[in-house]
Amino acid sequence: MVLRRDEKNYHYYQMTRTDFGWTISLQFNEVGLYFYFFAIGGSFLGCGAYHKSTTFNSNPNNWQLTVYDESYKTPEWFKGGVMYQVFPDRFYKAGDAALSHGVMRKWGEQPYFRPNGEGKVLNNDFFGGNLKGVREKLDYLKSLGVTVIYFNPIFRAFSNHRYDTGDYLEIDPNLGTKEDLDALISDAEKRGMRIILDGVFNHTGDDSRYFNRYSNYPGLGAYQSTESPYYDWYTFHGSRDRYDSWWGIDTLPAIKESSHSYQNFMFSENGVIKHWLRHGIGGYRLDVADELPGFFLKMLRKAAKTQNPDAVIIGEVWEDASNKIAYGERREYFQGEELDSVMNYPLKDAVINFLLSGNTSRLREVIAMLIDHYPKQTLDSLMNHLGTHDTARILTVLGGKSCQSKEEMSMTHLTEAEKAAAKDLLKMGAVIQFTLPGVPCIYYGDEIGMEGYSDPFCRGCFDWENGDSHLKAFYEELGAIRERFRGIFRDGIYREVYSNQTFLVYERKSEAGSIYSYVNRGSCRYELSFKGKYQEQLSGKTFKDTLIVKKHEYGILSRIK
Repeated sequence: MVLRRDEKNYHYYQMTRTDFGWTISLQFNEVGLYFYFFAIGGSFLGCGAYHKSTTFNSNPNNWQLTVYDESYKTPEWFKGGVMYQVFPDRFYKAGDAALSHGVMRKWGEQPYFRPNGEGKVLNNDFFGGNLKGVREKLDYLKSLGVTVIYFNPIFRAFSNHRYDTGDYLEIDPNLGTKEDLDALISDAEKRGMRIILDGVFNHTGDDSRYFNRYSNYPGLGAYQSTESPYYDWYTFHGSRDRYDSWWGIDTLPAIKESSHSYQNFMFSENGVIKHWLRHGIGGYRLDVADELPGFFLKMLRKAAKTQNPDAVIIGEVWEDASNKIAYGERREYFQGEELDSVMNYPLKDAVINFLLSGNTSRLREVIAMLIDHYPKQTLDSLMNHLGTHDTARILTVLGGKSCQSKEEMSMTHLTEAEKAAAKDLLKMGAVIQFTLPGVPCIYYGDEIGMEGYSDPFCRGCFDWENGDSHLKAFYEELGAIRERFRGIFRDGIYREVYSNQTFLVYERKSEAGSIYSYVNRGSCRYELSFKGKYQEQLSGKTFKDTLIVKKHEYGILSRIK
Protein backbone atom coordinates (compact mmCIF):
# COMPACT_ATOMS: atom_id res chain seq x y z
CA MET A 1 0.00 0.00 0.00
CA VAL A 2 1.44 3.36 -1.07
CA LEU A 3 0.09 6.02 1.29
CA ARG A 4 0.70 9.71 1.93
CA ARG A 5 -0.78 12.34 4.16
CA ASP A 6 -1.88 15.48 2.32
CA GLU A 7 1.16 17.52 1.23
CA LYS A 8 3.53 14.82 2.57
CA ASN A 9 5.62 12.17 0.85
CA TYR A 10 4.43 8.67 0.00
CA HIS A 11 5.30 5.75 2.26
CA TYR A 12 5.27 2.08 1.20
CA TYR A 13 3.60 -0.37 3.59
CA GLN A 14 4.08 -4.11 3.09
CA MET A 15 0.77 -5.99 2.90
CA THR A 16 0.15 -9.53 4.12
CA ARG A 17 -0.76 -12.31 1.70
CA THR A 18 -3.98 -14.18 2.55
CA ASP A 19 -6.16 -16.82 0.92
CA PHE A 20 -8.29 -14.08 -0.68
CA GLY A 21 -5.61 -11.52 -1.61
CA TRP A 22 -3.62 -9.02 0.42
CA THR A 23 -4.50 -7.16 3.60
CA ILE A 24 -3.16 -4.39 5.82
CA SER A 25 -4.39 -2.68 8.97
CA LEU A 26 -3.28 0.86 9.83
CA GLN A 27 -4.10 3.26 12.64
CA PHE A 28 -4.24 7.00 12.01
CA ASN A 29 -3.21 9.35 14.79
CA GLU A 30 -3.72 12.63 12.91
CA VAL A 31 -6.85 14.00 11.29
CA GLY A 32 -6.52 15.06 7.67
CA LEU A 33 -6.68 13.77 4.13
CA TYR A 34 -4.73 10.71 3.09
CA PHE A 35 -4.25 9.37 -0.43
CA TYR A 36 -3.26 5.88 -1.48
CA PHE A 37 -2.84 3.33 -4.27
CA PHE A 38 -1.23 -0.11 -4.51
CA ALA A 39 2.11 -1.31 -5.81
CA ILE A 40 2.32 -4.91 -7.01
CA GLY A 41 5.73 -5.80 -8.31
CA GLY A 42 6.71 -2.98 -10.62
CA SER A 43 3.13 -1.98 -11.45
CA PHE A 44 0.60 0.30 -9.79
CA LEU A 45 -3.11 -0.21 -9.15
CA GLY A 46 -5.26 2.87 -8.54
CA CYS A 47 -8.77 4.21 -8.23
CA GLY A 48 -10.97 3.70 -11.26
CA ALA A 49 -14.51 4.51 -12.32
CA TYR A 50 -17.05 4.47 -9.48
CA HIS A 51 -14.07 4.38 -7.07
CA LYS A 52 -13.36 0.75 -7.82
CA SER A 53 -10.07 -0.88 -8.80
CA THR A 54 -8.79 -0.07 -12.24
CA THR A 55 -6.23 -1.67 -14.53
CA PHE A 56 -2.52 -1.35 -13.87
CA ASN A 57 -0.82 1.81 -15.10
CA SER A 58 2.23 3.90 -14.33
CA ASN A 59 0.33 6.96 -13.09
CA PRO A 60 -2.54 5.69 -10.91
CA ASN A 61 -5.36 7.79 -9.55
CA ASN A 62 -5.42 7.85 -5.76
CA TRP A 63 -8.16 6.76 -3.44
CA GLN A 64 -8.89 9.23 -0.64
CA LEU A 65 -9.32 8.65 3.08
CA THR A 66 -10.89 11.43 5.12
CA VAL A 67 -9.65 10.96 8.68
CA TYR A 68 -11.70 12.96 11.17
CA ASP A 69 -11.74 13.48 14.91
CA GLU A 70 -13.35 10.56 16.73
CA SER A 71 -15.63 12.97 18.61
CA TYR A 72 -17.07 14.43 15.36
CA LYS A 73 -20.85 14.15 15.37
CA THR A 74 -23.67 15.69 13.33
CA PRO A 75 -27.17 16.40 14.70
CA GLU A 76 -29.39 13.33 14.70
CA TRP A 77 -32.62 15.37 14.53
CA PHE A 78 -31.66 16.68 11.10
CA LYS A 79 -31.21 13.28 9.45
CA GLY A 80 -34.00 11.49 7.65
CA GLY A 81 -36.16 14.61 7.31
CA VAL A 82 -37.16 16.98 4.50
CA MET A 83 -35.90 20.54 4.04
CA TYR A 84 -37.75 23.41 2.39
CA GLN A 85 -36.00 26.58 1.23
CA VAL A 86 -37.90 29.86 1.55
CA PHE A 87 -36.95 33.11 -0.18
CA PRO A 88 -38.94 35.13 2.36
CA ASP A 89 -40.07 38.10 0.25
CA ARG A 90 -41.63 35.78 -2.34
CA PHE A 91 -43.28 32.94 -0.39
CA TYR A 92 -46.46 34.34 1.17
CA LYS A 93 -47.72 37.74 2.25
CA ALA A 94 -49.86 37.94 5.39
CA GLY A 95 -51.61 41.22 6.16
CA ASP A 96 -51.19 44.61 4.52
CA ALA A 97 -48.24 46.07 6.39
CA ALA A 98 -46.46 48.86 4.53
CA LEU A 99 -42.82 48.56 3.55
CA SER A 100 -40.24 50.33 5.68
CA HIS A 101 -38.01 50.62 2.61
CA GLY A 102 -37.99 49.70 -1.07
CA VAL A 103 -40.65 49.62 -3.79
CA MET A 104 -43.79 47.54 -3.25
CA ARG A 105 -44.82 45.43 -6.23
CA LYS A 106 -48.00 43.53 -6.98
CA TRP A 107 -47.79 39.85 -6.04
CA GLY A 108 -46.90 37.73 -9.05
CA GLU A 109 -45.36 40.46 -11.20
CA GLN A 110 -41.95 39.82 -12.70
CA PRO A 111 -39.08 40.96 -10.46
CA TYR A 112 -37.06 43.91 -11.70
CA PHE A 113 -34.05 42.79 -13.70
CA ARG A 114 -33.03 45.76 -15.83
CA PRO A 115 -30.23 48.03 -14.58
CA ASN A 116 -30.92 51.66 -13.72
CA GLY A 117 -29.30 54.69 -15.37
CA GLU A 118 -26.05 53.98 -13.51
CA GLY A 119 -25.94 50.41 -14.79
CA LYS A 120 -26.88 48.83 -11.44
CA VAL A 121 -29.67 46.40 -10.62
CA LEU A 122 -30.77 47.66 -7.23
CA ASN A 123 -32.82 44.64 -6.09
CA ASN A 124 -35.04 47.08 -4.19
CA ASP A 125 -38.41 45.75 -5.36
CA PHE A 126 -40.43 43.89 -2.73
CA PHE A 127 -43.57 41.79 -2.93
CA GLY A 128 -44.43 41.72 0.76
CA GLY A 129 -43.72 38.13 1.73
CA ASN A 130 -43.11 38.00 5.50
CA LEU A 131 -42.59 35.82 8.56
CA LYS A 132 -46.28 35.88 9.43
CA GLY A 133 -46.95 34.57 5.95
CA VAL A 134 -44.68 31.57 6.50
CA ARG A 135 -46.33 31.00 9.86
CA GLU A 136 -49.74 30.89 8.18
CA LYS A 137 -48.45 28.29 5.71
CA LEU A 138 -46.87 25.90 8.21
CA ASP A 139 -49.63 23.35 7.68
CA TYR A 140 -48.96 23.51 3.95
CA LEU A 141 -45.30 22.73 4.63
CA LYS A 142 -46.28 19.99 7.04
CA SER A 143 -48.31 18.36 4.25
CA LEU A 144 -45.06 18.04 2.27
CA GLY A 145 -43.37 16.26 5.16
CA VAL A 146 -41.11 19.24 5.87
CA THR A 147 -39.04 19.01 9.06
CA VAL A 148 -36.58 21.85 8.40
CA ILE A 149 -37.25 25.31 6.95
CA TYR A 150 -34.16 27.06 5.59
CA PHE A 151 -34.58 30.80 5.17
CA ASN A 152 -32.60 33.03 2.88
CA PRO A 153 -31.42 36.01 4.97
CA ILE A 154 -33.97 37.67 7.23
CA PHE A 155 -31.74 40.26 8.96
CA ARG A 156 -32.20 43.95 8.22
CA ALA A 157 -30.81 44.87 4.81
CA PHE A 158 -31.40 47.23 1.88
CA SER A 159 -32.09 44.63 -0.83
CA ASN A 160 -34.81 42.04 -1.33
CA HIS A 161 -32.28 39.19 -1.18
CA ARG A 162 -30.70 40.56 2.03
CA TYR A 163 -27.20 39.26 1.37
CA ASP A 164 -26.11 42.85 2.04
CA THR A 165 -26.65 42.67 5.81
CA GLY A 166 -27.47 45.97 7.47
CA ASP A 167 -27.84 44.79 11.07
CA TYR A 168 -27.13 41.24 12.27
CA LEU A 169 -29.20 41.66 15.41
CA GLU A 170 -32.42 42.95 13.83
CA ILE A 171 -35.09 41.25 11.74
CA ASP A 172 -35.74 43.21 8.56
CA PRO A 173 -38.88 45.26 9.30
CA ASN A 174 -40.26 44.35 5.86
CA LEU A 175 -40.43 40.78 7.16
CA GLY A 176 -41.61 41.44 10.70
CA THR A 177 -40.16 41.48 14.19
CA LYS A 178 -38.27 39.27 16.60
CA GLU A 179 -41.62 38.44 18.14
CA ASP A 180 -42.82 37.24 14.73
CA LEU A 181 -39.76 35.01 14.46
CA ASP A 182 -40.29 33.65 17.96
CA ALA A 183 -43.93 32.84 17.18
CA LEU A 184 -42.90 31.14 13.94
CA ILE A 185 -40.25 29.06 15.70
CA SER A 186 -42.74 28.05 18.38
CA ASP A 187 -45.49 27.07 15.95
CA ALA A 188 -43.03 25.23 13.72
CA GLU A 189 -41.71 23.29 16.70
CA LYS A 190 -45.24 22.13 17.53
CA ARG A 191 -45.35 20.59 14.03
CA GLY A 192 -41.97 18.92 14.35
CA MET A 193 -40.11 21.54 12.29
CA ARG A 194 -37.00 23.61 12.98
CA ILE A 195 -35.77 26.85 11.43
CA ILE A 196 -32.33 27.36 9.88
CA LEU A 197 -31.13 30.89 9.15
CA ASP A 198 -28.75 32.09 6.45
CA GLY A 199 -25.54 33.44 7.98
CA VAL A 200 -23.81 35.98 5.72
CA PHE A 201 -20.60 36.53 7.66
CA ASN A 202 -18.07 37.19 4.88
CA HIS A 203 -19.38 40.64 3.91
CA THR A 204 -21.95 43.23 4.91
CA GLY A 205 -23.85 45.83 2.96
CA ASP A 206 -22.34 49.26 2.41
CA ASP A 207 -25.71 50.54 3.67
CA SER A 208 -25.26 48.96 7.10
CA ARG A 209 -24.82 49.92 10.71
CA TYR A 210 -21.21 48.80 10.43
CA PHE A 211 -20.08 50.46 7.18
CA ASN A 212 -22.75 53.20 7.02
CA ARG A 213 -21.75 54.64 3.67
CA TYR A 214 -24.97 56.65 3.31
CA SER A 215 -25.31 57.72 6.97
CA ASN A 216 -28.64 55.90 7.28
CA TYR A 217 -27.72 54.49 10.70
CA PRO A 218 -26.89 56.35 13.91
CA GLY A 219 -23.29 56.30 15.06
CA LEU A 220 -20.08 56.17 13.07
CA GLY A 221 -19.62 53.49 10.44
CA ALA A 222 -16.27 52.34 9.08
CA TYR A 223 -16.78 54.33 5.87
CA GLN A 224 -17.31 57.54 7.85
CA SER A 225 -14.39 57.52 10.23
CA THR A 226 -11.30 55.68 11.38
CA GLU A 227 -12.70 56.23 14.88
CA SER A 228 -15.63 53.91 14.13
CA PRO A 229 -15.80 50.83 16.40
CA TYR A 230 -16.23 48.86 13.16
CA TYR A 231 -13.30 50.31 11.24
CA ASP A 232 -11.12 47.30 12.00
CA TRP A 233 -13.70 45.01 10.37
CA TYR A 234 -12.82 46.21 6.86
CA THR A 235 -9.71 46.67 4.72
CA PHE A 236 -9.23 50.11 3.18
CA HIS A 237 -6.55 51.05 0.66
CA GLY A 238 -5.52 54.68 1.08
CA SER A 239 -8.98 56.23 0.99
CA ARG A 240 -12.45 55.43 2.21
CA ASP A 241 -13.63 54.77 -1.36
CA ARG A 242 -11.06 52.03 -1.94
CA TYR A 243 -11.78 48.93 0.08
CA ASP A 244 -11.97 45.17 -0.27
CA SER A 245 -15.38 43.94 -1.36
CA TRP A 246 -17.02 40.65 -2.28
CA TRP A 247 -16.03 39.87 -5.86
CA GLY A 248 -15.38 43.59 -6.46
CA ILE A 249 -19.01 44.61 -5.82
CA ASP A 250 -18.68 47.86 -3.91
CA THR A 251 -22.10 47.54 -2.23
CA LEU A 252 -20.75 44.44 -0.42
CA PRO A 253 -17.65 45.47 1.56
CA ALA A 254 -15.72 42.39 2.66
CA ILE A 255 -15.25 41.56 6.31
CA LYS A 256 -11.76 40.99 7.73
CA GLU A 257 -12.45 37.84 9.73
CA SER A 258 -9.15 38.17 11.59
CA SER A 259 -10.52 41.26 13.35
CA HIS A 260 -10.79 40.48 17.07
CA SER A 261 -13.56 43.02 17.35
CA TYR A 262 -15.57 41.21 14.68
CA GLN A 263 -14.86 37.81 16.21
CA ASN A 264 -16.09 39.06 19.58
CA PHE A 265 -19.20 40.50 17.94
CA MET A 266 -19.95 37.14 16.37
CA PHE A 267 -18.83 34.58 18.96
CA SER A 268 -19.03 36.11 22.43
CA GLU A 269 -21.74 35.15 24.89
CA ASN A 270 -23.91 38.00 23.60
CA GLY A 271 -22.68 37.64 20.02
CA VAL A 272 -24.69 37.02 16.88
CA ILE A 273 -24.28 33.23 16.73
CA LYS A 274 -25.51 32.55 20.25
CA HIS A 275 -28.13 35.31 20.15
CA TRP A 276 -30.27 33.67 17.47
CA LEU A 277 -29.69 30.17 18.82
CA ARG A 278 -31.18 31.39 22.09
CA HIS A 279 -34.25 32.37 20.09
CA GLY A 280 -34.60 28.69 19.25
CA ILE A 281 -33.32 28.37 15.69
CA GLY A 282 -31.92 24.97 14.68
CA GLY A 283 -28.71 26.24 13.14
CA TYR A 284 -27.14 28.14 10.27
CA ARG A 285 -26.46 27.80 6.59
CA LEU A 286 -23.22 29.68 5.91
CA ASP A 287 -23.10 31.80 2.78
CA VAL A 288 -19.87 31.45 0.71
CA ALA A 289 -18.35 29.13 3.30
CA ASP A 290 -15.17 28.70 1.24
CA GLU A 291 -14.48 32.43 1.69
CA LEU A 292 -14.59 32.09 5.47
CA PRO A 293 -11.13 31.16 6.83
CA GLY A 294 -10.72 27.87 8.61
CA PHE A 295 -9.94 29.48 11.95
CA PHE A 296 -13.17 31.48 11.68
CA LEU A 297 -15.26 28.38 10.93
CA LYS A 298 -13.74 26.60 13.92
CA MET A 299 -14.61 29.52 16.18
CA LEU A 300 -18.12 29.62 14.74
CA ARG A 301 -18.70 25.92 15.32
CA LYS A 302 -17.40 26.13 18.87
CA ALA A 303 -19.69 29.08 19.68
CA ALA A 304 -22.73 27.41 18.12
CA LYS A 305 -22.18 24.00 19.70
CA THR A 306 -21.47 25.56 23.09
CA GLN A 307 -24.85 27.27 22.98
CA ASN A 308 -26.65 24.27 21.47
CA PRO A 309 -24.80 20.99 20.80
CA ASP A 310 -27.61 20.05 18.38
CA ALA A 311 -27.23 23.15 16.20
CA VAL A 312 -26.55 22.23 12.58
CA ILE A 313 -23.88 24.06 10.55
CA ILE A 314 -24.27 23.79 6.76
CA GLY A 315 -21.81 25.40 4.36
CA GLU A 316 -22.35 26.71 0.86
CA VAL A 317 -19.73 24.77 -1.11
CA TRP A 318 -20.22 23.96 -4.78
CA GLU A 319 -17.59 21.24 -5.21
CA ASP A 320 -16.36 18.11 -3.43
CA ALA A 321 -16.10 19.72 0.00
CA SER A 322 -13.89 17.00 1.49
CA ASN A 323 -10.79 18.03 -0.46
CA LYS A 324 -11.54 21.53 -1.71
CA ILE A 325 -8.70 24.01 -2.08
CA ALA A 326 -9.84 27.62 -1.75
CA TYR A 327 -7.49 30.60 -2.02
CA GLY A 328 -4.49 28.27 -2.02
CA GLU A 329 -5.48 26.47 1.17
CA ARG A 330 -6.84 22.96 1.65
CA ARG A 331 -10.09 23.21 3.59
CA GLU A 332 -10.87 21.01 6.59
CA TYR A 333 -14.64 21.08 6.55
CA PHE A 334 -15.28 17.50 7.68
CA GLN A 335 -12.43 16.74 10.06
CA GLY A 336 -14.43 17.50 13.18
CA GLU A 337 -14.03 21.21 13.89
CA GLU A 338 -15.88 23.07 11.13
CA LEU A 339 -19.04 21.99 9.25
CA ASP A 340 -21.71 19.36 9.75
CA SER A 341 -22.87 19.41 6.14
CA VAL A 342 -22.78 21.25 2.83
CA MET A 343 -25.13 22.05 -0.02
CA ASN A 344 -24.76 19.07 -2.33
CA TYR A 345 -24.13 20.77 -5.68
CA PRO A 346 -22.17 17.81 -7.12
CA LEU A 347 -25.22 15.58 -6.69
CA LYS A 348 -27.57 18.25 -8.09
CA ASP A 349 -25.48 18.51 -11.26
CA ALA A 350 -25.19 14.73 -11.56
CA VAL A 351 -28.95 14.15 -11.21
CA ILE A 352 -29.65 16.80 -13.86
CA ASN A 353 -27.03 15.26 -16.14
CA PHE A 354 -28.69 11.85 -15.79
CA LEU A 355 -32.18 13.22 -16.44
CA LEU A 356 -31.13 15.12 -19.56
CA SER A 357 -28.63 12.65 -21.02
CA GLY A 358 -30.20 9.37 -19.92
CA ASN A 359 -26.74 8.13 -18.90
CA THR A 360 -26.17 6.88 -15.35
CA SER A 361 -22.36 7.18 -15.42
CA ARG A 362 -21.89 10.61 -13.90
CA LEU A 363 -24.57 10.03 -11.28
CA ARG A 364 -23.01 6.74 -10.20
CA GLU A 365 -19.56 8.33 -10.09
CA VAL A 366 -20.72 11.21 -7.88
CA ILE A 367 -22.59 8.89 -5.51
CA ALA A 368 -19.46 6.74 -5.19
CA MET A 369 -17.31 9.85 -4.62
CA LEU A 370 -19.58 11.17 -1.87
CA ILE A 371 -19.66 7.82 -0.06
CA ASP A 372 -15.90 7.39 -0.39
CA HIS A 373 -14.86 10.92 0.60
CA TYR A 374 -17.41 12.10 3.17
CA PRO A 375 -17.70 10.87 6.78
CA LYS A 376 -20.87 8.84 7.23
CA GLN A 377 -22.35 11.37 9.65
CA THR A 378 -21.81 14.10 7.03
CA LEU A 379 -23.18 11.96 4.20
CA ASP A 380 -26.40 11.45 6.15
CA SER A 381 -26.72 15.22 6.64
CA LEU A 382 -26.07 16.48 3.11
CA MET A 383 -28.44 19.15 1.78
CA ASN A 384 -29.63 17.48 -1.42
CA HIS A 385 -31.23 20.09 -3.65
CA LEU A 386 -32.15 20.32 -7.33
CA GLY A 387 -32.39 24.11 -7.39
CA THR A 388 -31.77 27.15 -5.21
CA HIS A 389 -32.03 30.94 -5.31
CA ASP A 390 -28.67 30.93 -7.14
CA THR A 391 -29.66 28.61 -9.99
CA ALA A 392 -32.36 28.36 -12.61
CA ARG A 393 -35.44 26.51 -11.47
CA ILE A 394 -35.25 22.78 -12.01
CA LEU A 395 -38.34 22.66 -14.25
CA THR A 396 -36.83 25.30 -16.53
CA VAL A 397 -33.52 23.42 -16.66
CA LEU A 398 -35.28 20.17 -17.57
CA GLY A 399 -37.33 21.99 -20.20
CA GLY A 400 -34.13 22.45 -22.18
CA LYS A 401 -34.64 25.97 -23.55
CA SER A 402 -31.44 28.00 -23.31
CA CYS A 403 -31.37 31.80 -23.26
CA GLN A 404 -28.51 34.20 -23.96
CA SER A 405 -29.68 37.33 -22.12
CA LYS A 406 -31.84 38.53 -19.25
CA GLU A 407 -34.25 40.05 -21.75
CA GLU A 408 -34.66 36.68 -23.44
CA MET A 409 -35.08 34.96 -20.07
CA SER A 410 -37.84 37.38 -19.12
CA MET A 411 -39.93 36.37 -22.13
CA THR A 412 -39.19 32.64 -22.48
CA HIS A 413 -41.52 30.00 -21.06
CA LEU A 414 -42.14 26.32 -21.66
CA THR A 415 -45.02 25.21 -23.82
CA GLU A 416 -47.58 22.93 -22.18
CA ALA A 417 -46.03 19.92 -23.91
CA GLU A 418 -42.53 20.95 -22.85
CA LYS A 419 -43.73 21.54 -19.33
CA ALA A 420 -45.39 18.12 -19.14
CA ALA A 421 -42.20 16.40 -20.33
CA ALA A 422 -40.11 18.39 -17.85
CA LYS A 423 -42.44 17.41 -14.99
CA ASP A 424 -42.05 13.74 -15.85
CA LEU A 425 -38.28 14.15 -15.60
CA LEU A 426 -38.62 16.16 -12.39
CA LYS A 427 -40.58 13.36 -10.75
CA MET A 428 -37.83 10.89 -11.59
CA GLY A 429 -35.23 13.31 -10.26
CA ALA A 430 -37.21 13.84 -7.07
CA VAL A 431 -37.34 10.08 -6.46
CA ILE A 432 -33.54 10.03 -6.60
CA GLN A 433 -33.28 13.17 -4.45
CA PHE A 434 -35.56 11.75 -1.76
CA THR A 435 -33.98 8.30 -1.55
CA LEU A 436 -30.21 8.87 -1.69
CA PRO A 437 -28.13 9.51 1.46
CA GLY A 438 -28.72 13.01 2.82
CA VAL A 439 -31.70 15.30 3.34
CA PRO A 440 -33.74 16.39 0.30
CA CYS A 441 -34.36 20.14 0.05
CA ILE A 442 -37.28 21.54 -1.95
CA TYR A 443 -36.78 25.05 -3.31
CA TYR A 444 -40.06 26.87 -2.69
CA GLY A 445 -42.45 26.49 -5.63
CA ASP A 446 -40.62 23.64 -7.34
CA GLU A 447 -43.27 21.31 -5.92
CA ILE A 448 -45.98 23.13 -7.88
CA GLY A 449 -44.02 23.42 -11.14
CA MET A 450 -42.80 27.02 -11.03
CA GLU A 451 -40.52 28.14 -13.86
CA GLY A 452 -37.70 30.66 -13.92
CA TYR A 453 -34.23 31.17 -15.32
CA SER A 454 -31.36 32.48 -13.17
CA ASP A 455 -31.60 35.34 -10.68
CA PRO A 456 -34.01 37.12 -10.40
CA PHE A 457 -36.36 34.91 -12.45
CA CYS A 458 -35.82 31.93 -10.13
CA ARG A 459 -36.99 34.15 -7.27
CA GLY A 460 -40.56 34.80 -8.41
CA CYS A 461 -43.61 34.94 -6.16
CA PHE A 462 -45.10 31.61 -5.13
CA ASP A 463 -48.17 30.98 -7.29
CA TRP A 464 -50.80 30.02 -4.73
CA GLU A 465 -53.64 29.97 -7.29
CA ASN A 466 -52.28 28.23 -10.38
CA GLY A 467 -49.80 25.67 -9.09
CA ASP A 468 -49.82 22.08 -10.31
CA SER A 469 -51.77 20.17 -7.65
CA HIS A 470 -50.82 16.78 -9.15
CA LEU A 471 -47.10 17.56 -8.89
CA LYS A 472 -47.62 18.78 -5.33
CA ALA A 473 -49.40 15.54 -4.48
CA PHE A 474 -46.39 13.65 -5.82
CA TYR A 475 -44.09 15.58 -3.47
CA GLU A 476 -46.51 14.99 -0.61
CA GLU A 477 -46.26 11.24 -1.24
CA LEU A 478 -42.46 11.41 -1.31
CA GLY A 479 -42.53 13.25 2.02
CA ALA A 480 -44.86 10.63 3.45
CA ILE A 481 -42.50 7.86 2.28
CA ARG A 482 -39.58 9.64 3.96
CA GLU A 483 -41.55 9.75 7.21
CA ARG A 484 -42.81 6.17 6.89
CA PHE A 485 -39.28 4.81 6.47
CA ARG A 486 -37.35 7.49 8.35
CA GLY A 487 -35.42 4.83 10.24
CA ILE A 488 -33.95 3.70 6.91
CA PHE A 489 -33.43 7.13 5.37
CA ARG A 490 -31.85 8.54 8.53
CA ASP A 491 -28.64 6.57 8.23
CA GLY A 492 -29.20 3.58 5.92
CA ILE A 493 -26.19 2.54 3.89
CA TYR A 494 -26.27 2.80 0.10
CA ARG A 495 -25.70 -0.23 -2.11
CA GLU A 496 -25.85 -0.29 -5.89
CA VAL A 497 -27.83 -3.39 -6.83
CA TYR A 498 -27.75 -3.15 -10.61
CA SER A 499 -26.80 -0.56 -13.20
CA ASN A 500 -26.15 -0.09 -16.87
CA GLN A 501 -26.02 2.97 -19.09
CA THR A 502 -29.66 4.00 -18.56
CA PHE A 503 -30.99 1.94 -15.64
CA LEU A 504 -30.11 2.06 -11.95
CA VAL A 505 -31.37 0.08 -8.96
CA TYR A 506 -30.08 0.78 -5.47
CA GLU A 507 -30.81 -0.18 -1.87
CA ARG A 508 -30.90 1.84 1.34
CA LYS A 509 -30.46 -0.51 4.28
CA SER A 510 -30.38 -0.08 8.04
CA GLU A 511 -31.45 -2.02 11.12
CA ALA A 512 -34.96 -0.70 10.36
CA GLY A 513 -35.08 -2.59 7.05
CA SER A 514 -34.47 -1.94 3.35
CA ILE A 515 -35.84 0.25 0.58
CA TYR A 516 -35.09 -0.30 -3.12
CA SER A 517 -35.29 2.54 -5.65
CA TYR A 518 -35.17 2.14 -9.41
CA VAL A 519 -35.02 4.65 -12.28
CA ASN A 520 -35.17 3.72 -15.96
CA ARG A 521 -34.21 6.58 -18.25
CA GLY A 522 -33.92 4.34 -21.30
CA SER A 523 -36.36 2.64 -23.66
CA CYS A 524 -35.67 -0.98 -22.62
CA ARG A 525 -37.81 -3.08 -20.28
CA TYR A 526 -36.25 -4.77 -17.26
CA GLU A 527 -37.38 -7.63 -15.08
CA LEU A 528 -36.60 -7.34 -11.38
CA SER A 529 -36.61 -10.70 -9.67
CA PHE A 530 -36.88 -11.18 -5.92
CA LYS A 531 -38.28 -13.54 -3.32
CA GLY A 532 -41.55 -12.66 -1.62
CA LYS A 533 -43.95 -9.72 -1.86
CA TYR A 534 -42.99 -6.10 -2.34
CA GLN A 535 -45.02 -2.91 -2.53
CA GLU A 536 -44.21 0.01 -4.80
CA GLN A 537 -44.72 2.96 -2.50
CA LEU A 538 -45.72 5.64 -5.02
CA SER A 539 -48.48 3.62 -6.71
CA GLY A 540 -49.38 1.29 -3.84
CA LYS A 541 -49.20 -1.73 -6.17
CA THR A 542 -47.90 -5.04 -4.85
CA PHE A 543 -45.68 -7.51 -6.66
CA LYS A 544 -44.67 -11.08 -5.95
CA ASP A 545 -41.31 -12.49 -7.08
CA THR A 546 -41.01 -10.26 -10.14
CA LEU A 547 -41.60 -6.73 -11.44
CA ILE A 548 -41.38 -5.42 -15.01
CA VAL A 549 -39.92 -1.90 -15.23
CA LYS A 550 -40.96 -0.19 -18.46
CA LYS A 551 -39.50 2.72 -20.40
CA HIS A 552 -38.97 5.86 -18.24
CA GLU A 553 -40.48 4.24 -15.13
CA TYR A 554 -39.28 4.75 -11.57
CA GLY A 555 -40.32 3.46 -8.19
CA ILE A 556 -39.59 2.78 -4.53
CA LEU A 557 -40.00 -0.78 -3.26
CA SER A 558 -40.43 -2.09 0.26
CA ARG A 559 -40.88 -5.66 1.39
CA ILE A 560 -44.27 -6.81 2.66
CA LYS A 561 -43.75 -9.08 5.66
